[in-house]
Amino acid sequence: MIKKNKTNNKTKDKIKEKVLVAISGGVDSAVAAKLLIDDGYDVSGIFLNFWKEPGEQNSENKCCSLEAQLDAKKVCLSLGIPFYTFNFSSKFKKEVVDNFLNEYQIGNTPNPCVVCNKKIKIGGLLEYAKSLGFNYLATGHYVKIKKCPDGFYLFKGVDKNKDQSYFLYTLEQKQLKNLLFPLGNLKKPKVRQIASKSGLPVASKNESQEICFISGKRHNDFLKKYLKLKPGKIILWPENKIIGEHQGLPLYTIGQRRGIDIGGTGPYYAASFDYQKKYLYVVKNFDDPILYGKEMLVKNFYWTNKKNLKFPLKTKVVIRYRHKAVSCVVEPLTKKKLLKVKFLRKQRAITFGQSAVFYNGSQVLGGGIIC
Repeated sequence: MIKKNKTNNKTKDKIKEKVLVAISGGVDSAVAAKLLIDDGYDVSGIFLNFWKEPGEQNSENKCCSLEAQLDAKKVCLSLGIPFYTFNFSSKFKKEVVDNFLNEYQIGNTPNPCVVCNKKIKIGGLLEYAKSLGFNYLATGHYVKIKKCPDGFYLFKGVDKNKDQSYFLYTLEQKQLKNLLFPLGNLKKPKVRQIASKSGLPVASKNESQEICFISGKRHNDFLKKYLKLKPGKIILWPENKIIGEHQGLPLYTIGQRRGIDIGGTGPYYAASFDYQKKYLYVVKNFDDPILYGKEMLVKNFYWTNKKNLKFPLKTKVVIRYRHKAVSCVVEPLTKKKLLKVKFLRKQRAITFGQSAVFYNGSQVLGGGIIC
């Protein structure tokens, strides 16, 4: 444990605290490192290498391309901090990519960024940082942590367009106490301004919103390459009429319109699946009642801070990224290790495999997987 000299001021105390910053080669992580240096921490940068498709021409993982690595190194040189790299390729393939494919194969629609943050970018890297003697791990995520007498709490970032709390609901007390998110109180334009004024080489660099390991190809092309897809009939509901054929049920998600092209008719929306018969049921109306549900079950759930939670819990939930938070009541089904979530108003396209994240205002209470 670090012994603090009472004669030292707060900044001098922090010099003794070592922070490992995940440097991606983008502007956010670069500014996160800059702010921590300015705040008196002993900062080092680390770049992570993930899995990329073997044998693919020009195949690169967007998060760890050669360009990204070179930019990350330039950032660390500019800031005058040590630069390290670490290969998470095997673990990334097993925990993120294989999970992604397995979930689609059984009819779910997973969110790989949630898994990646839990297992790799934060969860795995935090353990690695601690093993090297670092006090904290920091990233460029737009979220906030608040320390209170009864523990740590996770909050949305102030930039509504960049808030990434949806992807971090799995963080628990033992992790939150060793994490720093310097960008939580900043908006993106301010971050770019800081980068520009600081002379950071990535100040104007664009950012990617794609799934990182699907390198420059369409989502369904990736699934077609790695999954055992079986074609089947497309059935119009409620007429129960065969109107076409699909290429494989994993290529469709509840509520989806794209990809259901049947001889110029339509539009059609994916409504339900029968994996035994290989049927894809579709409806013609965007607001067809079959697409709406009053409740759902949630598995594999986490609470960021279990204190002060009382059930039944009246709160709000986000059922997919960038979906509006809606009012609900949450009750635990203890014997089944599930949560039962009842909506005040029916919700469209409740999708198995997606994350349901619970909020009290801007505070993240926790979340789990819709099942």
